[in-house]
Amino acid sequence: MKQILTTYTVKVDKTLVKITILLTDDVVPHYEATLLNISRATQIILRRVREEFVTNNLLPLDLDETKDLRDQFEREIRLLLKKYFPSVDDDTLDLLTAYLIRHNIGLGELEILLHDPSLEEIVVNNAKEPVWVYHRQYGWLKTNIYMESEERIRHYATIIGRNVGKEITLLNPLMDAHLQKGDRVNATLYPISTKGNTITIRKFSDKPWSITDLIKNGTINIDTAALLWLGIQHELSILIAGGTGSGKTSFLNALANFFPPNQRIISIEDTRELTLPSILHWVPMQTRLPNPEGKGEVTMLDLVVNALRQRPDRILVGEIRRKREAEVLFEAMHTGHSVYATLHANNVEETYDRLTNPPIDIPPKVLSALGLIVVQNRNRRTGKRRTFQVAEVTETGEPRVIIQYDIRRDTQKPIAKPKRLIEILELYTGMDEKRMEKDLAEKKRMLAWLVQNDITDVHAIGRILAKYYAQKNPLLQKALQGKRG
Repeated sequence: MKQILTTYTVKVDKTLVKITILLTDDVVPHYEATLLNISRATQIILRRVREEFVTNNLLPLDLDETKDLRDQFEREIRLLLKKYFPSVDDDTLDLLTAYLIRHNIGLGELEILLHDPSLEEIVVNNAKEPVWVYHRQYGWLKTNIYMESEERIRHYATIIGRNVGKEITLLNPLMDAHLQKGDRVNATLYPISTKGNTITIRKFSDKPWSITDLIKNGTINIDTAALLWLGIQHELSILIAGGTGSGKTSFLNALANFFPPNQRIISIEDTRELTLPSILHWVPMQTRLPNPEGKGEVTMLDLVVNALRQRPDRILVGEIRRKREAEVLFEAMHTGHSVYATLHANNVEETYDRLTNPPIDIPPKVLSALGLIVVQNRNRRTGKRRTFQVAEVTETGEPRVIIQYDIRRDTQKPIAKPKRLIEILELYTGMDEKRMEKDLAEKKRMLAWLVQNDITDVHAIGRILAKYYAQKNPLLQKALQGKRG
């Protein structure tokens, strides 16, 4: 028995693909991809064209892809297609050519999945099992896509690696790499992965998450977002903790919407994932692994130290992993820089333990330079990502939870009145508690206005908040009157 949950269309070059997500007698939902403008009969003929093309060109499986090579193959493929489809028109010829190039020197049917913006993860476990995907709304799904052989999986891993100067072999059977768009890739070879060769792709979001997106999908409520905005506006450093897949980097990207445009921002990542508003004075930097000879490595620590020489007002760091990185970042906080970073930890208490014990091992007193700790959580059963806890950091460096996620009501609720936060803002801004409450109320109105007008583009939000910082009153009037501005 089948029950269709949803259907939508994905475009891959000129190929239209119908996606159907449905419940079956299987224990997990299914993700079925069906080509709309290439019939089953045409696909069979294309398989014959592909076999003839490979035979004539004697293509090795580990062939490197270059632009000249691609152009040459395209010309030869078009000649073959005209042999099998003599009356084909130019548009159909382009469509069939793109299809064959994907399957000969591209990533084949995996490219359908790479073009689906609803997917976060693509997993090839071996050639016997279907490809699995992680869908934003439905979680893990089995697809109707299979790899034709273990050699084909290895071929795809080789293509990915060579595009970024890496190789995967029996002597080096593990590979971390990324696609040109920024998607992160991990690959392993049999017998290290005992069932067969594997590829895991964590997709880079085409549209970066904005604070409006997070409020609309329930990740955070307006009250909590306004409090974080207040802290960011007044340059409090924030650490974002959470487990794998909890949305730490997406949350960091959304918080960057609140940065004022007249400050210099430097971001440091292993793989480029952040996209800040274009109006900001932003310099993105990225680490580099050593080449096969072990030379040319640029580490996170190298970039953190270098960033401090570039007169930054704010520093964003993809993830804190090592003691020396943490020491330099906390030194930067103590010398007046605002730092925003992520860390793997499941709650505030675990965050404190990870920071103050080996391998990071920062003295508790040093942690007092932090303004806030925000913990993100993903419910593996429902797939929901939520802001789980917000804590202020006391003078002794110990965290004090002020906002806690209420799972029954599916929202954040205050459980303690901020103390240290109010003291810091009063000391450095002159704002008393009454003025803070007024400022928070204004920020809540602005956030509600963004949601009401469905303004989700990070660049549009950046321009609007730049106006807010420069001319707050006119923008607030529009928000109060519900006008778009």
